[in-house]
Amino acid sequence: MPQKPFLEVGEIVGTHGVRGELRVQPWCDSPEQFTTFKRLYWDAEGKKPVSIQGRPHKNVALVRLEGVNTVEAAAALRGRLLYVSRKDLRLPADRYLVQDLIGITVVDADDGTVYGRLTDVSQTGANAVYHMQTEKGEVLIPAIPSVVISIDTKADILRLRPMKGLLDDEI
Repeated sequence: MPQKPFLEVGEIVGTHGVRGELRVQPWCDSPEQFTTFKRLYWDAEGKKPVSIQGRPHKNVALVRLEGVNTVEAAAALRGRLLYVSRKDLRLPADRYLVQDLIGITVVDADDGTVYGRLTDVSQTGANAVYHMQTEKGEVLIPAIPSVVISIDTKADILRLRPMKGLLDDEI
């Protein structure tokens, strides 16, 4: 599955103050992470860059965007999405973007049996949970090293070693 060069990173949900500051709901790990970006884009093609300055505030990021200097200009942007260039992201080797996992084929790490496709990822606190669609329905997979053996986003394959009872009824 081809990877998008520009990724949705947050939505403008309101204003803050009277000088054009915006409240942005980040769609990344945290408001702190969102505020590390120095350049975002108004579109998914990366044609309209915008410089930003921001700081975390509770569960949102408070952001000043280049060219937005009044509360009226900021209010007109409510509901707009902001994008980040994939090139600006630095992920550790064992971390993946959720959108790169959606649609990936899930196979048995030992014998290559195809189980299904990943359809969603939930964050539960202790670990993520992968939602896999099989022929018989949805199966929830704990994203822990003893179950998820490897992920190859270039080949679109997630190899897993199911724990006892996870897929016994599915196969």
